Amino acid sequence: MSEPTRRRVLQVTAGGFAALSMPGFLAACAKDGPISSANGPLPTDPFLAWFGIDADMIRRVLAELGSRGADHGELFFQHSRSSSLSMEDGRIGRAFTSIDQGVGLRVVVGDQVGYAYTEDLTEGAMREAARTAAAIAQGAARSAPTDLTPHALGNRYQLDVPWSEVAIADKLDLVRRTEAAARAKDPSIEKVSVYLSDGEERVLVADMRGNLVIDERPSSRLGVRITARRGEDVQSNGSTLAGRRGIQWFDDSRVDQVCQEACDRTMVLFEAVRPKAGEWPVVLAAGASGILLHEAIGHGMEADFNRKGISIYADMIGKKVAPDFVTVVDEGTQPGERGALNVDDEGTPAGRTLLVEDGVLRSFLHDRISAKHYGVSPTGSGRRQSFRHVPMPRMRSTYMENGPHTVDEMIATVEYGIVAETFTNGQVNIGAGDFTFFIKNGWLIEGGKKTAPIKDVNIIGNGPEALRNVSMVASDLKLDTGGWTCGKNGQGVPVSQGMPSVLVSKLNVGGSDA
Repeated sequence: MSEPTRRRVLQVTAGGFAALSMPGFLAACAKDGPISSANGPLPTDPFLAWFGIDADMIRRVLAELGSRGADHGELFFQHSRSSSLSMEDGRIGRAFTSIDQGVGLRVVVGDQVGYAYTEDLTEGAMREAARTAAAIAQGAARSAPTDLTPHALGNRYQLDVPWSEVAIADKLDLVRRTEAAARAKDPSIEKVSVYLSDGEERVLVADMRGNLVIDERPSSRLGVRITARRGEDVQSNGSTLAGRRGIQWFDDSRVDQVCQEACDRTMVLFEAVRPKAGEWPVVLAAGASGILLHEAIGHGMEADFNRKGISIYADMIGKKVAPDFVTVVDEGTQPGERGALNVDDEGTPAGRTLLVEDGVLRSFLHDRISAKHYGVSPTGSGRRQSFRHVPMPRMRSTYMENGPHTVDEMIATVEYGIVAETFTNGQVNIGAGDFTFFIKNGWLIEGGKKTAPIKDVNIIGNGPEALRNVSMVASDLKLDTGGWTCGKNGQGVPVSQGMPSVLVSKLNVGGSDA
């Protein structure tokens, strides 16, 4: 699922957020300036500094949460702020800021989950929500922790200047510079649209074991879309830079990079053709092709799908699922990447999970519930869209590691086929792994050489089968910066993905019948 879907959600809810009274966190900022970063020294009293409540109150709410028994229980506090600017035809078309705050309360008893949330952080409202969540349990009360011990976190996305301290004039300047740089790329450009979004999310997780973790998660996205005309032929395409980055990261060189990429992707479409329809070898280009790895394969390795017997991989741990030179990883440890995390939304440190090693399936992605079911440790993959949602196993940054081949070797082996470079819409059946993806940019391969750009092509296949049919993997691994948001069970979370160039020996290619 792409970032624009997430943006629509924010636009719908922004009006409701505007009616919220100023929470303790915002009041503290207004009076004393920004709070210290979660990646720096923890506040002496993080509950008070972040959410205007105290630790004694939280212990009482946790006691209510465990009043009917619980294997596990936690409070997930969240404060989030997001802003957006868009420019079209040299004019600012939309600018808004939304703010949201609340707490989610979860009780886990075996595989059962009781969940409630509230935007009201008074003790009465939280205890009422705790009683609602606890209603699933039947047993002896579980006492609240006597102490809440802060846990030190990583430092994967600390910004020199938080987005909340960036003046609107500086954001406008970045948007205008980007629009001007894109428009100057080619005289046939008719229209340029630029979109800048930024956000800050502050999270605090307190559980019945006495664990307390805090994280402060920035995000940003700069997108450019170009429409060009040559005679009656009109083409459009774009590019995006996204991550957990500050405004300084979007310097002149990166602005030029995103504008040049948008221009190149658009202009090549004027010369593009459609390949012949059929079953052909497909070279998945480094970077953006990671969306196929993520959707058609990665989701099938999330443990909840396997615990419930939905995924084709459910009984394949320790079995061969790909050639020896294929290794697939999911991790949250890459500094500044959109999928980076210091800690997941259950309070587990986010690390590196080896999913496929040398062609053998080694692990699933686990939250606390699935980890207990399988008798393993959580992988730091318990994620949720917001305090209104239950956590579940989710990807962070999913990619295939480098292999022993080169792109030139791959192309030389293909008598007729295509290179898939950028993708737009797609559909995936999680259980079986069947997929359809639409290719926006790519190349035709004829006689072992790239011959012409292609457009308006879809590829159809099965993820596990495609993984088995990987015949070459290059050493040009690239993470895509396209600002992806992954959708699952109605929840969207930011992710990264990528891969080196990969040759799949056969996929169904929808093109021209001629």
